[in-house]
Amino acid sequence: MGIQLTLTGSGKDLGGGFTVLRLLPAAQRQSVGPFVFFDHFGPLAVQPGANHDVRPHPHIGLATVTYLFDGAMMHRDSLGSVQRIEPGAINWMTAGRGIVHSERAPDDLKAKAYLQHGLQLWAALPQAHEETAPEFTHTPASAIPVLLRDGAQVRVLIGEAFGQTSPVQTFSKTVYLDIQLAAGSRLSLPPLAEELAIYAVEGTLQVDGQPLAERTLAILAPGMATQISVDAPARIAVIGGEPLDGRRFIWWNFVSSRKERIVQAGDDWEAQKMGQVAGETEFIPLPARQPQPRPPEPPYL
Repeated sequence: MGIQLTLTGSGKDLGGGFTVLRLLPAAQRQSVGPFVFFDHFGPLAVQPGANHDVRPHPHIGLATVTYLFDGAMMHRDSLGSVQRIEPGAINWMTAGRGIVHSERAPDDLKAKAYLQHGLQLWAALPQAHEETAPEFTHTPASAIPVLLRDGAQVRVLIGEAFGQTSPVQTFSKTVYLDIQLAAGSRLSLPPLAEELAIYAVEGTLQVDGQPLAERTLAILAPGMATQISVDAPARIAVIGGEPLDGRRFIWWNFVSSRKERIVQAGDDWEAQKMGQVAGETEFIPLPARQPQPRPPEPPYL
């Protein structure tokens, strides 16, 4: 069979009534390709005056990957980047040796009702690049390759698929697709990477004849084409890439191959040595310490 493992995730309250479904990391599986973190937020009907803003907080050793289906958010970081994030765009923030950022509602939406829906992933950086210089790159929706295949619209967000290549630059082989399937469509998904998974964003589907429920992540068997079919319209995300080059430790917003580096990052954040976001006066304080930073239940943001 094509499915090795399914993950249904768990709800995480980020505050203010903003709950996300977290699929990775899980007790059964830490990563798929470089991806060590997978949050699905929404669809959430945001009401006028609601506050789901994420105050400034730090990261090391990873790249955040933000993708919206609906809504908008305003990204600001300690490099001076100010970017409105909208549906269809890929926003890749390399934390490397350290970056601070905030994610807030754009000013023009604060007094309006709107729908917020999207995915946020973290890609662990290869060990050789864990301490690289931080960087933020916005790739607009118009620059993302789109193709039609067997009744499906495929957006190649990151990596290569079906003869199309995304312009998004990564540190290791990475695959990330947004696929909308029309009712009755059948799609053959090639083995695009050594590790690959399918997430049912909306709707149910069949994966090599096995049912996959909505909001479930399916880890695929390596090296085999996968047959995806739907009776009704559905939307899926495909993620993966080459396996990580060793174990990663995850605590709060920090990812590293070395526990002591995570402890250092915590000390640096407590001392406010990791940089500031211009115009921001708030920040998220470091959570209570654990003797040894370890998964699976730190307060991620």
